[in-house]
This record gives sequence, C-alpha cells and structure tokens, in this order.
Amino acid sequence: MKIVGRNEELLRDALSRIPQSSSRTSLSSCNKLIRFEDISAAAFKIQCGVQKTPCMYSRLSKQYGMDIYLKKEFLQYTGSVKERGVLYLLASLPQDQQRKGVIVASDSNFSMAVAYHASELRIPVFVIMSTSTSPARVKMCREYGAMVISYGTTAKDSQTHARRLAQENGYLYLEEEDSAVYLSGLGTVGLEVYEQVPKLDAVIFPAGGHCGLLAGSAAALKHLNPHVSVIGVESESFPVLQQSLKAGHPIEDQACSNHHFYGDVSGLCFGSNSLQLTGKLVDKVVAVREDDILISMLRLLEYERATVDAEGAIGLAALVAGKLPELKGKRVAVVICSGNLELHLLQQCIARALSLDSRVCRFSLVLSDCPGDISKLLEMLAREEARVLDIQEERTFVTSELFTVEVTCTVETRDKIHTAQLRNALLERYPTASWTER
Repeated sequence: MKIVGRNEELLRDALSRIPQSSSRTSLSSCNKLIRFEDISAAAFKIQCGVQKTPCMYSRLSKQYGMDIYLKKEFLQYTGSVKERGVLYLLASLPQDQQRKGVIVASDSNFSMAVAYHASELRIPVFVIMSTSTSPARVKMCREYGAMVISYGTTAKDSQTHARRLAQENGYLYLEEEDSAVYLSGLGTVGLEVYEQVPKLDAVIFPAGGHCGLLAGSAAALKHLNPHVSVIGVESESFPVLQQSLKAGHPIEDQACSNHHFYGDVSGLCFGSNSLQLTGKLVDKVVAVREDDILISMLRLLEYERATVDAEGAIGLAALVAGKLPELKGKRVAVVICSGNLELHLLQQCIARALSLDSRVCRFSLVLSDCPGDISKLLEMLAREEARVLDIQEERTFVTSELFTVEVTCTVETRDKIHTAQLRNALLERYPTASWTER
C-alpha cells in the first residue's frame, strides 16, 4: 500500500500498533518489514470485518488427477481478497487521519475495498474515477458508501486530481503498493488455507505485477511449514513478475494492457518488498495463455457455480494447462481471489471459452434449394444430438451452381469427442462441408 503524504510517519505509526514478539523472527532475514507475528496480528484485527472464506474440495479434482481445494476469496463482500489488506491498513491509521478521510483514484478492486471498509469504519472516503469508467463500477462504489467524483479522461488525470484534493484538504491519498501493513493483511489468506486444509502439499496464487497476495501468503505458509510449495501464476502476455525476478528489481517499462479483462494480472510490478519476499519464499512462477484462463473461468462456472474474473481464474488455469505436472496425486489449494467480472464481458468470455473447449462449433455447406433439404440436415443434427444455436441461409451471393443455398450452422456439442463424431458424420453425408477453425 503506497501512502502519499507523511508516508514514513504514518507507516511507522501503523506498524507501532502491530503487536511485536521477539520469540520468533524467522522472516527477518527475508524482509524486515513483515514477520509472521505481523500476519497473526492482522488476522486477529480483521477477523470481524472480513469473511473467513471456505476452502472446499472441488469436483475438478478427478479431472486433473489431484486433490484440489478452492479458497473462495471472491465471496468477500466486494468480491475481492484486497479487502484483507485494505481493512488492516485503514484500521491501523491514526485517529486524526481517520477523521480527515482518505482518497483513492482508480476503478480497481482495491478502490472498491477502500470505499466499503472506510465507510464501515466511518472514515470519510472519496474515489476519483475517470469519465471512461463503466457506469456499473461507479454505481457500485457509491453504494459502498464512497463519494465518487468523475474527473478526466484517463487514469493519470484522476490520480493528479486526487493528489491535489488530498493536499488541499488533508485527505490521505492511498495507492496500492506493498507496505508491511498491507502485505500482512493479505498474508492472512495463507494462515487460513493452512488451517483449513490438513496435510497440504502446495498452494497456488495469482501473481502478475500485483504480487502482494502471493508474497504475504508465502511468508505465512513458509513459516508454518517450509515444505509447502508456494506457486505463482501470471499471464504469458504480461510476464511482469518473472521479468522482475530475473532483473532483480521491479520492471518499470513493461508494456501492459488496460483491458478490464486482465485486471491486476497485467499491472506493473509495484514494489521491491513483495518482489524480495517472492524471490526468497516462492518456489515457482509459471505463465499461462489467455485461452487457459478462459477455460478455467468456464470450469469454475460449471463445476463450482462461481463467476470469477481473469485474476480469480488464473491460478486454476495453471492446472488446466498442465503447467504443474509435479502436483499429480498431491493435495493442492488454489486461491480464487476475485469475482468482479463485468457483465458485458461475461457473455463474451463464456462464448469464447466454449469455442476453445470445442463445445461450440460452426460449419458451412451448400444444399440444393429444394423443399426438405434443410429439414434433412436438421434431422441429422438431431440424431447426432447436436444442439443448433444458430442457422443462416445465403442465396444471393452463393458462388456455386444455380438454385443452391449456402447454410451456415452454429451448434453446441458435449465435448471434443462429440464434436469429432459430428464432423465425421457431416463429411460422410456432405463431402463439401467446411468447418470453421478457431
């Protein structure tokens, strides 16, 4: 958590209120700003303000050959694990700053968490959002209790305006970073997973640029049991963490996407503290494709009835993609950290995932324009148990012989095997049928 305005003083005040113990300092060699005792203190302080989310055995276990337990952090009130770090930070602020209020400038999960928990703690909270922010996010933030101000066309405009308001009015400008307080709050996920899943072999976390959850939870898990493997997963398109670890410092000029599908997965590496902890405590960082993330979202929706975003699904995506074969037969927890998928993206993601999973397919063929020919095609599809989603006919621009019709069908199948059977049956009866490849 980056605190702008009397940064060191406020951070020191917050840390001074964390109970200290000299009996166990196993993490001091890794990072002096975060210890196991800090994480334990955070867990005690936020226990009444956030959900102790379930970590449940998943039906996906048989499909991927391991015991999979899903830590459902998307069940937090704002749909994000960020609440843990935000609540601990806000509750640790000096009372005079709590009276003056806080201000943030983004439409991220972090801002949503600040809006909600600041309101619950009766701290005045202001959120500056650009005019391009989706109306749904603006509405949600207001419902959490924040004063939302639309300003500027870009995120940079909003941040500049927020800093100016903070300086003029004495608000505390908050920007997500990796202070000890914030990491300690996020690290409570590791404590809960270890408590909820006995004989744990590995825990998988989302990584990317904002790797505070990975770093803080690794600190807790490695203290409790050094033999538990801690694994981070990021996108192949934005391997921010892997590049930062290789360089030995946070990468500043990494080209990142602003598309809301990726969220924090594509963000810049934001701090040396979390990077240092990750380098020392995390066993492995792997990257997955966008296709794997989409299929992971589909699996979670079907098997767990969980609607999650890319950041929430990326941990499971590593198992979907077969990136971690060493975990076969092991007991593995996967942190599903975020469920804030915007509605306009949900339909696109599901449709694309079904196509990638070979369960929605499209083909075209040319029939004679005679009564009954299309009916025969539909009868055949019914016998093959394919569900017709859409059918289109083209007569005017057909390039084949006269009095023919080009028919394009989109159908739904059970799985890849069913799709292959349908394709063979079509080609046997209609040799000129063409299959639309992904």
